[in-house]
Amino acid sequence: MPRPASRSLPRRLLHSGRPRRHGWRRLIPTWRFGLFSTVTVLLLGAGFFALGVALVKVPDAHAAATAQRNTWLYRDGTVLAQTGQTNRQSVSLDQISTEAQHAILAAEDRDFYREGAVNPAALLRAGWNTATGKGAQGGSTITQQYVKNAYLTQQRTVSRKVKEIFIAIKVDATLSKEEILASYLNTTYYGRGAYGIQAAAQAYFGVDASQLNAAQGAYLATLLNAPSAYDVSSATEAGKRAATGRWNYVLDGMVQEGWLPAADRAAITFPQVRAPQPALGLSGQAGYLVDAAKEYLLTHQLVDEAALARGGYRITLSLDPARQADLQTAVQRQLTDKLDAAKRPGDGDIQAGAVSVDPKTGGVLAMYGGTDYTQHFINNATRRDYQAGSTFKPIALAAALESGAKTQDGRTITPDTVYDGANRRPVRGGTAKPPYAPPNEGEAEYGQITLRQATDWSVNTAFAQLAQDTGLEKVKQSAIALGLPADTNELNAVPSLPLGVSMPSVLDMAGVYATLDNDGRQQSPWLVQSLQLDGTDVPLPPRQSSRAVSEQTARQVTDMLQGVVADQGGTGWRAKELGRPAAGKTGTTDGNRSAWFVGYTPEVVTSVAMFGEQAGTGKQVTLSGTAGGGRVNGGGYPAQIWTDYMKAALKGTPVGQFTDPGPTVLDDAASTASVAPSTPSPTPAKPNTPRPSTPGSASPGASAGSQPPSASPTPEPPSQTPPSTPSSRPEEPSTPVPPVTPPSSPSRPSRPPVSPDPTRPTTNPPTTSASPSGGGSTPPVPTDA
Repeated sequence: MPRPASRSLPRRLLHSGRPRRHGWRRLIPTWRFGLFSTVTVLLLGAGFFALGVALVKVPDAHAAATAQRNTWLYRDGTVLAQTGQTNRQSVSLDQISTEAQHAILAAEDRDFYREGAVNPAALLRAGWNTATGKGAQGGSTITQQYVKNAYLTQQRTVSRKVKEIFIAIKVDATLSKEEILASYLNTTYYGRGAYGIQAAAQAYFGVDASQLNAAQGAYLATLLNAPSAYDVSSATEAGKRAATGRWNYVLDGMVQEGWLPAADRAAITFPQVRAPQPALGLSGQAGYLVDAAKEYLLTHQLVDEAALARGGYRITLSLDPARQADLQTAVQRQLTDKLDAAKRPGDGDIQAGAVSVDPKTGGVLAMYGGTDYTQHFINNATRRDYQAGSTFKPIALAAALESGAKTQDGRTITPDTVYDGANRRPVRGGTAKPPYAPPNEGEAEYGQITLRQATDWSVNTAFAQLAQDTGLEKVKQSAIALGLPADTNELNAVPSLPLGVSMPSVLDMAGVYATLDNDGRQQSPWLVQSLQLDGTDVPLPPRQSSRAVSEQTARQVTDMLQGVVADQGGTGWRAKELGRPAAGKTGTTDGNRSAWFVGYTPEVVTSVAMFGEQAGTGKQVTLSGTAGGGRVNGGGYPAQIWTDYMKAALKGTPVGQFTDPGPTVLDDAASTASVAPSTPSPTPAKPNTPRPSTPGSASPGASAGSQPPSASPTPEPPSQTPPSTPSSRPEEPSTPVPPVTPPSSPSRPSRPPVSPDPTRPTTNPPTTSASPSGGGSTPPVPTDA
């Protein structure tokens, strides 16, 4: 009997009426299943979205809209200053120029008026670019940015982003576009402590927001990306270029959107940005101290600028209020009280900076930044635009002694190694053509002298040869190891390096000398002792110290620098009035544009400098003529300020003693002179006549470090009391310098006597333009003593 017809059909068609799928085809969903899945996902997404919008509430504006003050304190808890009140003045949209509104939109959200609260395409584009390594980009609309500023935190989390989207949708539904834009412009941070476009217009241009033109508006829009980095008044060259590029991008966007005619765009030039203006309540020294502490916080990334501007911080500094007052009094008594710009216009160009540091901890004890922060915004204690002069020479000494350097004739260099101090003596061993040949102060001839004497008298030719013998790169690396920033201006391995052509700050030099005072252990000076936010401690970075030079080297250099103060003829002789062991070095630079004295006792290091800065223009000018006098040297006003301050700062402190370096251990027996070196009086060259030689002097071609003659020392000049106020030549006075001995000065029998010539000239000698070793140009030579 035949089977039913249905049974004769293939098995694959019995149940569905169509062939079954086999293999990989079975994994592909049918179109019905795909459609069902898509609809389900869309419905679920819509439901989730609707639920999120319903559940998320618009919170009250958080503390960012009502910022607190910051409190700055001395180390004993005394309040130094209070800052951080939000600099904001809210304005309506009709009080903001149309040009500025369009500039902000061109920078941040060109589709603002055509889109909703969220731009999905922009979010997807930003996410794709970030995921594919094309750079992290924001996809937020202005509505979202306003929500983040006013209601949320700056955290970059998924949950925060989701809340931002839902709140933005609600805000967009309740506020008009104009209200949202005005709120955004009033809450955004523009740098310089300015929240809101009205405060920013005042901070950068001194005008109201209603008066902003297209160029100014585009610059404020540029600042939204990086307020500090794009502030052209203080930005690096790279920052200025980036700011200019962003500014052009904004203006071009305004043209593309039809908000700015192309012809007008072509005529626009970069706007003139005003210098930062000090905050109220920061007059006198307070502003300088807060400014330096703020820089410390930002540099160490303890806070960012926007967070600091919002406030709520309690910052305790390392500053001692008593020593801070002592330092200010010393500068006033020894310098500023003697200036009278009304009678002598040049007195208005005189600036001074000073820093005092604890050598054991690195804590800054006192800082003097200028006469008044509200009158001179630049901090003279931290600026890095003036040469250090001969205060750099101890670095060359440390480099030579630490590295076991040898003279050109192969003798190990020690404090008593003899060098030729002939004026304009060509440096031997370098590659410069013609050889580098710096002048001595006043074109003076010194003949054969030890390094001790060269340090006492600050003999340029001896130190130029010393650095060449040591290796210029070694001298540079020693400077960095001792505490100078590696990016210090003009810190280059050139023949003039040991003479002080680099441009460290007064604070930097205090740190270098603190390393020597601390037996060769380097610890960068620090200013912030503790930091709290809303009563909670913020961890500070650990204070690191490192071995820069050996104890022996540091003690040998300190021993030599004591001679600058204590030895007859030492350029820092005024500091001897301190009445306790002290070491230091003077410095005066080319053109007499700066003068320095950096010195220390076992307890405290203090760095003092004067700068010639033309009032109004900021141009570097001479210090000569200060207070009606002549040339200003480091041994004059700076040394007197140092001495006055140190007397007060160390009052009641037991007299400490420097550790004796002990005998010098040499690898070769011929490293020191076998006979006593000659001690000729430095003799200046006379114009239009052959250069005279001093007893025992050598020709310029003589070998550095050659053995001295056996001539007897020149008799010392008669004793005479030094003047109590700076003369026209404070370091090399026009009268003989007496051997003033303080009560507690230790005896130093190993140091040869020095007899300075009382007729040393007071004019500034010419400088050379010799190329440095290895090519390139050499900065003007600091020709100080």
